[in-house]
Amino acid sequence: MHRPPGSLFVSLLLLLIMPSLAATQSISDQAKRLQSTSIVIDTHDDTTQRLLDPGFDLSVRHNDGNIDIPRMKEGGLSAIFFSIWISSKITGPDAVKQAIDQIDAVRETVRKNPDQLLLATSAADIREAKKQHKIAVLMGVEGGHMMGNDLSVLRTFAALGVRYMTLTHMDNNEWADSSTDKPAHNGLTDFGKDVIREMNRLGIIVDVAHVSDKTFYDALETSKAPIFSSHSSCRALCQAPRNMTDDMIRDLAKHGGVIQINYHVGFLSQEFRDYEKAHPEAEKEINEEVKKRCGDNEACKLTTGDQVVRDFMQAGKLPKVDWTVIVDHIDHAVKIVGADHVGLGSDFDGAVMPLGMQDVTHIPQITDALLKKGYSESDIRKILGENTLRVLTEVEQVSHNRNK
Repeated sequence: MHRPPGSLFVSLLLLLIMPSLAATQSISDQAKRLQSTSIVIDTHDDTTQRLLDPGFDLSVRHNDGNIDIPRMKEGGLSAIFFSIWISSKITGPDAVKQAIDQIDAVRETVRKNPDQLLLATSAADIREAKKQHKIAVLMGVEGGHMMGNDLSVLRTFAALGVRYMTLTHMDNNEWADSSTDKPAHNGLTDFGKDVIREMNRLGIIVDVAHVSDKTFYDALETSKAPIFSSHSSCRALCQAPRNMTDDMIRDLAKHGGVIQINYHVGFLSQEFRDYEKAHPEAEKEINEEVKKRCGDNEACKLTTGDQVVRDFMQAGKLPKVDWTVIVDHIDHAVKIVGADHVGLGSDFDGAVMPLGMQDVTHIPQITDALLKKGYSESDIRKILGENTLRVLTEVEQVSHNRNK
C-alpha cells in the first residue's frame, strides 16, 4: 500500500476504491488462452480494508474498487495475497489486535464463499485451487510493527495462514529501517535478524517492499530462503525510494528472489513523480473538487478521491500515466535478471492505478503486451505466477528442513 508522507495523495489513498473507467483493450486469442491456462498470482492487494465493512460483499461485481470475485475471474487471476495493513503509527497490542481482525476478515470471506475461494498456505494449495476452478486466497502482513516485537505473535500469524511479512511499512519499527524514514538502526537490529530466522523456520516469505536499502541487504544476508519484494518497481525508471535499484534486483535474483512489479503511478512514472513534488498546490485543488462532489460525506470522499485524480490526468491537469508503463518496468527487470525473477504485485485497492489498468479485469493486457514484445509463453507463465510458486516452494523446503 502506497502512503508516502507529504505526498499529493496522502489524504486520498486511505482505503482507496477505484472506479472502472475504460473498456478493456482488444486481447489476442493467444493471450486469452495463455491467461486462462496459466497460474496468475498477484502478491499484493489492499482489498482487505473493504472486507472489514459488513456491507461489502466480495462475491458480487462492484462498480468501484479494483477487486471482487467476478472481476478476478474475468481477469484470469488464480491467486491473490490480501494485505493485512494498519498504519505504522499504530503499535503494540492495538496493532496486533487490528492485524488479527483483518486476518479474521479474510478467513471469513473464504468461509462464506467456499465454492469460489480456497484458503491457501502453500504452492500446492494454489495449484489445487486452479484444478478446482477456485481462486486461491493468501495473506501477507504489510509491516513488522504488527507483530508487536513478539515472536509468539509472528508464530500466531503463521498458524492463521500468513505467508509473507513486509519487514517495515512507511516508518521504521524497533528492529528495522524503512525506505521512507530516517535510518535509526543501520538496517536490521540483532532482534530483526532473529525475526528473519524465525520467518524462515515458519515458512513465511521475507518481504522487502518497504525497507531501506541497508535493511534489504541485511535481510538478504540473514535469510536462508529466497526473499521477494511483494510490490516494488524499478528505480532506474522512477526514482522512488520504494523501488529497487538494478544492483538490488540483481542481488535479489542471485539469492533466488523475485521483484513483484507495483502498478502505482508514483512508482511507475518519473514525470508524474516530479510533477507531484513540484506542484503541491495540486493537492488543494484535488481536495476542493472532492469536497464539491461529496460535501461532508466521508464515505463518498473515500470512493471519489481516486476518480478526481484520474479525471485530472485525463484533463491534462496531471501527467497521464498509461498502463503500458507497467510492462516497461517488467521488461527492464527481465533485461537485468531474466524472466525467472519477475512477478506481479499490483497494489490494487491501495494505490493510484495508471490509465487503462483500472481493475483486475485488465490484467490480460499485460500478457498480450508481453507476447507482442516477443516473450515466450513459458517466460510469461513464470512472470504471471510460476516464479512466485517457486519462491513459496523453496521457502517451504527451508522451513521443513529447519523443523526436522
